This record gives sequence, C-alpha cells and structure tokens, in this order.
Amino acid sequence: MDTTTSADGTTIALDVTGQGPTVVLVGGAFNDRTTVAGLAGELSADFTAVAYDRRGRGDSGDTKP
Repeated sequence: MDTTTSADGTTIALDVTGQGPTVVLVGGAFNDRTTVAGLAGELSADFTAVAYDRRGRGDSGDTKP
C-alpha cells in the first residue's frame, strides 16, 4: 500500500501494480481498493494499474471541512 495526500491534507491509500501506461481503477462509492484488486492483477501485465480507497473508505482518511 502507498499513500498520497490530497490538497486539503487527506491521506489517500492506493495500490500500484504493473508497468506500462497508467490505468486508474475506480470502484463503487461504498467500496475500497480491494474491490478492483483482481482486475488490477489482470491488467498489470500490460499496464500500471492504480487502485485507490475513496475518502472515508478502507485505509483512506476523511478530512472534515
């Protein structure tokens, strides 16, 4: 797991696998990055697959306004 920080300081968790052109995988609103992990694995032979946790899901934070 890697993390990045959004402009408002929220920590966003993500997984990056593979090599090649980047594809960002977006799961449903109530899911975390594990929902698309299988697809990321399949794509990783030809692409850099990035799966992330939306704010307030999984390992991502949820900075209040």
